[in-house]
Amino acid sequence: MRNHFFITGTDAGVGKTTLSALLCAALDAVYWKPIQTGTLEGSDRVTVMRLAGIGTDRTLDEVYKFVPPVSPDLAARWAGVEIDLGRINLPTSLSNDWLIVEGLGGVLVPINQKQFMLDMMVKFKLPVILAARSGAGTINHTLLTLAALHAAELPVHGVVLIGDQNRENRETIERFGHVRVIGEIPRLPNLHRTALMQIFMNHFDRAAFAQ
Repeated sequence: MRNHFFITGTDAGVGKTTLSALLCAALDAVYWKPIQTGTLEGSDRVTVMRLAGIGTDRTLDEVYKFVPPVSPDLAARWAGVEIDLGRINLPTSLSNDWLIVEGLGGVLVPINQKQFMLDMMVKFKLPVILAARSGAGTINHTLLTLAALHAAELPVHGVVLIGDQNRENRETIERFGHVRVIGEIPRLPNLHRTALMQIFMNHFDRAAFAQ
């Protein structure tokens, strides 16, 4: 499963789905988001298909889907169910494919009454790529998230900074987080497959994704 990555973020709305779409386009990867909330506004699966220019054959169905745009534990409670981590398993048929697994929210978002998104990440044991903002506030959020990942003994593949370039923040995160920044996604007026591919070519350490 060396070609599988788990995409998490410092918080909601940071850009995990954009990063997932970029990697799906650049690596011809399969996309999977096991838990999705806020489906009334659409799904991240559909967004990734549109941005990456991939079809349903390069995506996997969600295990849990909920309409309200709230945390998964609350959405499940409102639906009268409980998210069972035992039902969420990595697909064994994709061992030779690139697979991008996207989490929901940050690492300490609860998925039920006892477990967090972090527990799902520990179950999968995939290399983690952390999406983080590049600007003000990112150092604290990013280092706290990295501390949780390191404490759980998860392999951190690298950080991707999203937003205007900030060399000082990048260097601080690398130094104190004991991690590499392996890519940056600048602000763009229009996101589509070609733009994402160009970002990967120009702003990512492509050696970090070598076979």
